[in-house]
Amino acid sequence: MIDVAFAIPGDLGAPTGGYAYARRLLAEFARHGVRAAILPLPGSFPDPTPEDVALTGRLLSEAAPGAVLLVDGLAYGALPPAAIAQAGERPVVALVHHPLGLEAGLTPARAATLMASETAALALARRVVATSRFTARLLARDFGVDPRRIVVAEPGTEPAARVPVRAAGPVSLLTVGAVTPRKGHRLLVEALRGLADRDWHLTVAGALDRAPACAAELREAIRAAGLADRITFAGAVAESALEALYAGADLVVSPSLFEGYGMALAEALARGLPLVATTGGAAADTVPPGAGLTVPPGDVPALAAALRSLIEDPARRARAAEAAHAAGLRLPRWSDTASLIAACLKEARAS
Repeated sequence: MIDVAFAIPGDLGAPTGGYAYARRLLAEFARHGVRAAILPLPGSFPDPTPEDVALTGRLLSEAAPGAVLLVDGLAYGALPPAAIAQAGERPVVALVHHPLGLEAGLTPARAATLMASETAALALARRVVATSRFTARLLARDFGVDPRRIVVAEPGTEPAARVPVRAAGPVSLLTVGAVTPRKGHRLLVEALRGLADRDWHLTVAGALDRAPACAAELREAIRAAGLADRITFAGAVAESALEALYAGADLVVSPSLFEGYGMALAEALARGLPLVATTGGAAADTVPPGAGLTVPPGDVPALAAALRSLIEDPARRARAAEAAHAAGLRLPRWSDTASLIAACLKEARAS
């Protein structure tokens, strides 16, 4: 059994993919020889105040002397080397969902600053956990991380009840993810504007307070498109409520510009739900051939054409649902994810 201090910024209970990943690891670690303690960090990351940087450095220095520090990338990539150095002799392992500087909506200057910061921080990590093969390739190519220091640990996906294919009635569309510029909700509204003649309804499940200006602009775009009565905002939902939304869906849509993995896509596959998704980031690897239709990120006409094709053709949705279900059966489980990271943590301590 090894001791690990898992440094996580903000609210661990928040309904996002990154926090869900952390929660599932904490639930699994003990079965894989890891005794993990949460090390709460300030919630201001990835834009910490100088005071929060100083506090984080002090918290790292106060972790148990023999512990391995596993630091969530939302904080790690924004930490200056001096703060990381306060970890002392404790091995540091960085957990990277997707690079901070690649978040959509950043100014060029801010993106460049974050890219430089994350490059410097990753150079100090004894090991780096990437949550997708795509992110691992990106870290090696653009951030100078030695591939031998990278471990790929894709999110787990547990078995779920298969959603039946419905051929009649309005097509229920579901998109899952916080309303932020990177998730591309505005592009989805533009695509659906041209499909007003088809019978569909969209539910948007995701936090509306992560980027309030983006959420306000999305509401205005929906109003201007005349789609207010056909799009429902569910907001941030608990797991049980999200399960009900999946059960009521006919088609899951991801218009995201970039995904570090695409946990909502994997959850859809586990339920045998067909997909329309962009190939932004790791989503190109997550969505297998035949499980739906993929389009380039930002391509509204292609997104509209893919949606129209599956909305209009129940038989094609059914074939995609079969492929999605088969792919879902092959997905890694959370026990697999925790096992990979536990081995990485042990290697970091031993090296």
